Amino acid sequence: VQLQASGGGSVQAGGSLRLSCVASGGTFSSLDMGWYRQVPGKQRELVATISSDGSTNYADSAKGRFTISRDNAENTVYLQMSSLKPEDTAVYYCNARIRFRVGVQDYWGQGTLVTVSS
Repeated sequence: VQLQASGGGSVQAGGSLRLSCVASGGTFSSLDMGWYRQVPGKQRELVATISSDGSTNYADSAKGRFTISRDNAENTVYLQMSSLKPEDTAVYYCNARIRFRVGVQDYWGQGTLVTVSS
C-alpha cells in the first residue's frame, strides 16, 4: 500500500486546513485509515482513525475540532481541521492498517507539514 498525503501548509490560529491522503496498491475499502502527527523530539501520536466500517476515533486534542472521513470510491481519507491552535503544529502522517488474524501491518505516507501561527 502506498500513501500520498497532501494539504498541509501554514495557517493562523483559528483557521482551517483539510488534509488528504490517497491510497494505492490495496483494497482501500478494507483498510483502517488514520492520521497521526509528530513534533521533532516527540513520539508520533494518534490524531484520528476511521475503520473500514466507518467508525471513528479521535484523540482528546482533536475532538470537536477535527473530522476524519473517507471516500472509498476515491481511495482517499481526509482530515478536516478547524479552530487550529499553535500546538497543532506538526508533521501529519497518513496511516493505513491491514488487520490479520494474528496481528496488523501498518503503512505510512510521507508526511505533510502543518504550521499554525499565533
